[in-house]
Amino acid sequence: MSEDAAPQHHRFTQNAMATTFDVIISHDAADETYAAQAAQAVFQEIARLEDELSRFRATSDIYRLGQLKAGESIRVGMAAWDCLSLAKAMHQETAGAFDITIGPLMTLFVTSDGEPRQVNAAVLEQARGIIGSQRFDLDEDNLSVTVHASGMIFDLGAMGKGYALDQAADVLQDWKIGSFVLNAGDSTILAVGTPAGKEAWSITLGGGQRRLSLIDRAVSGSGFAVKGAHIMNPRLFMPVPIRNRRTYALAPTAALSDALSTSFMIMDKDEIAALCARYEGVEALELEE
Repeated sequence: MSEDAAPQHHRFTQNAMATTFDVIISHDAADETYAAQAAQAVFQEIARLEDELSRFRATSDIYRLGQLKAGESIRVGMAAWDCLSLAKAMHQETAGAFDITIGPLMTLFVTSDGEPRQVNAAVLEQARGIIGSQRFDLDEDNLSVTVHASGMIFDLGAMGKGYALDQAADVLQDWKIGSFVLNAGDSTILAVGTPAGKEAWSITLGGGQRRLSLIDRAVSGSGFAVKGAHIMNPRLFMPVPIRNRRTYALAPTAALSDALSTSFMIMDKDEIAALCARYEGVEALELEE
């Protein structure tokens, strides 16, 4: 998945959240110097969000949630709150296909080298006891989170990059820049406004199999070509079988498209169609990898 950025667009790149972020600003929206300053503000915002949302950083809200024992609560910042609230809603809307607590299964079913392995039934049953978004509650009045199992693993990998793009878009709009594309490692792309002389931003999927025209919309893709069997099925507590298809989700926000692209790997076609029908601007695509 890639954006067709003309040479005259201003493009800036930086690594964060274990991927590469690209900021592409239409040349008519800002000059080179102003665009570079705005892009730097974007990268600073993404770095701040990584500090707050990474489960691997001891100072982050998400890491601290993983240290709680059953019945304990902590207050979290707005970024974590936004993500946890969306995760809760997505868990319900997808009938459990989306779940940010599925991390223990990754450790059990996949080696550190990314290879699959057999899992002891007793160990799997123990892991099941700390998996499930129903095992944490949100208190909106206090922005607090209560867990109902000890040692849960919260992982925003299936939506955190998309959320970062949405926040980055707010930064650019604060800078009065209204025509840009934000790309998180080619897995999620958010297009806002239109480039100079064009009716929409042109996005290519599946190595050229499909071309999309995006305005104020995001697209995300999930598949197995890069990471192998890394997608877990929260409903069955096992990995999703590898197939040579990549699933895409289009949505009004990048966080939503990010979450849905993973969910669509687990949901059946009727479920996906029903969900898309419920929400304006949500669409599913599937292409060969």
